[in-house]
Amino acid sequence: MKKLYQVKNYINGDFVDAPVKLPVYQKYSGDLLAEVPVATEAQVEEAITSSAESFHIFKQFSAEKRAGILRGLHDLLKQNQDKFSQIIAAEGGKPISYARSEVSRALDNIDTGIRATLEFMGRQVPMDYLNGKGKTAYTLRFPSGPVLGITPFNFPLNLALHKLIPAIGVGAPVILKPAPQAPVTLLLLAELLEQTGLPQGAVNILYSTNDLSQKMVEDDRLKILSFTGSDKVGWKLKSLAGKKKVLLEMGGNAAAIIDESADIKRAAKKLAYGSYLNAGQICISTQRIYVVESVFDTFLENFIEETRQTKSGEMFDPEVVNSSMISHNDLLRIDAWVHEAVKQGAKILEGGKILDEKANIYAPTVLTNTSPEMKIWSEEAFAPIVLVEKVKDFRQGVQAANNTRYGLQAGIFSNNVKHVLYAQNHLEVGGVIINDIPGFRIDGMPYGGVKDSGLGREGALYAMHDFTEPRLIVMDA
Repeated sequence: MKKLYQVKNYINGDFVDAPVKLPVYQKYSGDLLAEVPVATEAQVEEAITSSAESFHIFKQFSAEKRAGILRGLHDLLKQNQDKFSQIIAAEGGKPISYARSEVSRALDNIDTGIRATLEFMGRQVPMDYLNGKGKTAYTLRFPSGPVLGITPFNFPLNLALHKLIPAIGVGAPVILKPAPQAPVTLLLLAELLEQTGLPQGAVNILYSTNDLSQKMVEDDRLKILSFTGSDKVGWKLKSLAGKKKVLLEMGGNAAAIIDESADIKRAAKKLAYGSYLNAGQICISTQRIYVVESVFDTFLENFIEETRQTKSGEMFDPEVVNSSMISHNDLLRIDAWVHEAVKQGAKILEGGKILDEKANIYAPTVLTNTSPEMKIWSEEAFAPIVLVEKVKDFRQGVQAANNTRYGLQAGIFSNNVKHVLYAQNHLEVGGVIINDIPGFRIDGMPYGGVKDSGLGREGALYAMHDFTEPRLIVMDA
């Protein structure tokens, strides 16, 4: 019998079990990895109460002490890099090379948070006019209150840290609720946090049912909701959150645009990787590519060749890029979307089939002749699917990229300065990535979207502003 990970919920400084268990399986083999306790109503109430009570203690911690907690977490995680990489790969189906990258990014993310904690401040306010003359004014920033962080399956460590780090950085208690598909990583992280000197109740990590998660969303003692996941769930939670400040990161169907001046081979190689990595289960995975007609055929030839060279298979193979999708239902969903699009006139240029139904692996797929009426265009595929379409010129490419309810990030491949400037001024997204894929990210940058892609920004410094309120101080000179 394979060894199971032993995990418990972390509530008010204790590791606690519960009578009902959620089974979590290895996504390629189907082996049982862990049985996760499903928090009871009383345990959820204890988490909320302890968060509210610890706020009065934690907000008094100095920046040095808060940074020290983050430094302790960094050092402990660094000592356990391989363990966490293995867990992330197993429960999420993530290729091991990319799981290792997630842990490496998590360490960098914590380092960024340490710097932000020590440098975080208000600002001087200009007052030397009207009846403000002779006065000095500045703002101080104070934590708004306890934070509720709801995290997704695709980056079970690093996206949780995007909520945990800024909360610790400003002295705000945080409750973290992981996704049911991949909760083990975050529950094991609690074992490291327990060793960092956090005050009791400052961090609670628990898995709960949707009903009890909704109870936390609605509870007025929690002052901020930070959610990462689907737009359908995110907007519903926002409607239930009452007076909370709500931050939503909800993905998209990212577009890339290639013009005549681009390095076509480089663009094709990067975009293939950015389309199929982690089975396309990344919120800024490339889903739509628009190529100006003069270089369309050349790009398509190169892109299909790169697609054919993309390795699919078991996540622990270091050369695999495209491994298991998160569930069998998602595998069947994307296969249905592809074949529905074909019935509506789309053409499969490569892939378009299930490679391994037992392991939930879908073939890297290229479609063309698609339209905005198709789900494969209009919705977030979250799968190894990309649409490649011809446009008459760069501006038409920008127009097509904007023809969506999402707006997270977009990539352009161009060495034409006028096109770069046009893109930065007209693309309706939270980030424009020039000569790289929409999926480019480092964890300190202000990351987030517009339209149905969400509200607010991640990145330690930017989230710390969202987790705090300014207090104006005005003094006579």
